[in-house]
Amino acid sequence: AIPPGARLLLIDDLLATGGTAGAALKLLKNFKAQVVEAIFLIELSTLKGREKIPQTPVRSIIAC
Repeated sequence: AIPPGARLLLIDDLLATGGTAGAALKLLKNFKAQVVEAIFLIELSTLKGREKIPQTPVRSIIAC
């Protein structure tokens, strides 16, 4: 369903510890896809989830 070299945008509702986003990025990497950016509605900044996905630019709508 995801062709090699596809450029993707990862969208999720919450970035907390980065575990789910990290797993999704790893799965997409196995498909040889390129995730251009990860966008989240809410980011819980104190949990430092961005640190678990340093290879991907992250944008969040609400950071608290």
